[in-house]
Amino acid sequence: MSENTGETENQRLTRNVSELLQELRVAQAGVQILFGFLLSVVFTEQFRAASGFEKALHLTAVLLAVAATALLTAPAAWHRLLFRTGRREEILVAGNRTVLAGLGCLAAAITATVTLIANVVYGPIAMIVAGVLTAALFGGLWYFVPKRLLKG
Repeated sequence: MSENTGETENQRLTRNVSELLQELRVAQAGVQILFGFLLSVVFTEQFRAASGFEKALHLTAVLLAVAATALLTAPAAWHRLLFRTGRREEILVAGNRTVLAGLGCLAAAITATVTLIANVVYGPIAMIVAGVLTAALFGGLWYFVPKRLLKG
């Protein structure tokens, strides 16, 4: 029994798995919206006229969104397949790693998408600025702020 919460180990694991799956719902919504946008772009006339670089950047964003989707949905699939086997601890450990990788892919996919849009609309300088600022925003909020919170 946990001294802080009064939960048994099984109750704690059940709660942690439930919290993980709830967090995934938020991230999955973002991935689905981004993925839908990226899929629709290829069917426009303007995309057909895009440069090879722009098409490659778009495909990179699509592949990153696919990776994010696979990584962020994996723990839910694992839970569904393994929930009656008493493997919650393993689901949590592997799921945490998978979710972190999925969030990294999501941040990279969004950064690539913003970079592509900035390049198409304003050119290469705006592309670099927008890409750096977007990556810095994700890095700051998703990595450096939590690290700072741990210290203090």
